[in-house]
Amino acid sequence: MLSAARHGVGMLSLISVLIGAVALLLAIPAFVPFLGWANWLIVPIALFGALIGQFARTNGARNFCLIVAGICMLRLWLGGGFF
Repeated sequence: MLSAARHGVGMLSLISVLIGAVALLLAIPAFVPFLGWANWLIVPIALFGALIGQFARTNGARNFCLIVAGICMLRLWLGGGFF
């Protein structure tokens, strides 16, 4: 029973990386001018992935999602929150 619980925690890291990868793929077109508003949708997705990664055994997945969210927030800041 204990090994099954450990396996579930390991899967959280994989789920977090997948959520971060989806957020990163969505963020690529959001760097085009006038599509920066899409970052308002991408940042919560990346932060949700970081929340899932918080419960994983390793920190890599959480850090990846936080970096994606940080890049999107920087893009929002540079574009004035819309552009």
